[in-house]
Amino acid sequence: MATKTSALLILGLSLLLAGSLNAQQQPEQIPDAPSATRPIPPPPVPSPRPDANQDNQPDSAAPDTSGNGVTTGSKELPHTAPDQPESSSKQTANQPATDQQTSPPPPMPPIKTVPAGSVPKDKETGEDLNFTIRSYPNLVQVPVTVKDSDGRMVNGLQPKDFTVLENGKKQTLTFFTSDPYALSAAVVIDLGMPDVGVRKVQQTMSALQGAFSQFDEVGIYTYSNTVGRQSDFTSVGKQLTAVLNQIKTYSGANNGPPVTSGPLGPQGPMINGMPVDTPITPISTPPRVAHVLNDAILMAARDLAKRDRTHRKIIFVISDGRELGSTASYKDTLKVLQTQQIIVYAIGVEGAAEPGYGTLERIHLPKTRALLGYGDILPKYVSATGGGTVYNELSEAAIERAYSAAIGEARNQYTLGYSSKGIGGYREIEVRVRRPDVKVYAKQGYYPLPTPH
Repeated sequence: MATKTSALLILGLSLLLAGSLNAQQQPEQIPDAPSATRPIPPPPVPSPRPDANQDNQPDSAAPDTSGNGVTTGSKELPHTAPDQPESSSKQTANQPATDQQTSPPPPMPPIKTVPAGSVPKDKETGEDLNFTIRSYPNLVQVPVTVKDSDGRMVNGLQPKDFTVLENGKKQTLTFFTSDPYALSAAVVIDLGMPDVGVRKVQQTMSALQGAFSQFDEVGIYTYSNTVGRQSDFTSVGKQLTAVLNQIKTYSGANNGPPVTSGPLGPQGPMINGMPVDTPITPISTPPRVAHVLNDAILMAARDLAKRDRTHRKIIFVISDGRELGSTASYKDTLKVLQTQQIIVYAIGVEGAAEPGYGTLERIHLPKTRALLGYGDILPKYVSATGGGTVYNELSEAAIERAYSAAIGEARNQYTLGYSSKGIGGYREIEVRVRRPDVKVYAKQGYYPLPTPH
């Protein structure tokens, strides 16, 4: 009985010891048998190193066959959860390598060449020219005033009513308008006239300013033996009023002709026509007082050349028309006017407004002209540039009416335009109107500006 009990205890202890040993050992996992519905998973692939060149991987990925990763090309990258710091550190480590890669430079454009001998040669040097010379036609604008037999402006004309000839050849009109223009006006006032004439003109300054509109710009010039620019171009307003008020304070020349003999003459005392102090009778000649009309018009023309080309440019002269002692000649001054397409209008006062003044000017002898100068140059400026006729007025009221008439004509002229290919040299212009008994006022010609290349 004791022997059986001991044997059972020993057997129980042996079984208990064997069970505890089996619990501590990890048995080897045996994979399941192959199945037609669940393929064998591929072996795991290690993660790529940080310095691996990822640009060599194809863009398209093979389909996932295991459910554990994405196959890229022939390699499989395992999925990583967003909260794994290892994946973020790998992407950060790879970023500098990607930024250092630069795109290749763009390919060179194709170079085209011209056949040999197709490029013209320079006439002087004989070298090939590698550029093309282009000439552009010159747009010529011709302001035209048309008046009837009573001196009134004729309105309502159409382009078909006009014919323009340049050097005798008919031109095709490419521009036409009868709309009013804003003016850039240079007003030139003669202060070399007798003082009584200057005072008369000074009383009309308010009417002169009123003849311009708010869209015009006006510059003021004065002259006698020299030229003075009283103001730059400014709009009608307080500044122009101040300048004209300042001109009212100026004085003209002494009234009357110079005294060369008699009791008030420059010689000494006389008895019975014989000098007391000397037996020789002195000869006295009047001094030559300059009236630089040409210089004044030239200065105004050069300033107008810089003004806006959309404005009609005019020079408005108030003078007795005398010219003496200018540095600039009439011919050179007229060339500047005709090159810059500037029109001259004029109000003739004092001597220019006297009856028969023009006739006397035509019969002046050379010696008289050398002493007193020319008195017929102002009408030549007006006629050559298309300003019509000189308004010769004596009274203040007539001068004020002339301001309004002349400036109104300048603003409301017909404007014709055509393209001319003429370069260099003077070009004559003739304007014809298909209306009977009308007078046509337009510039006689122009000098074309250099064409751009």
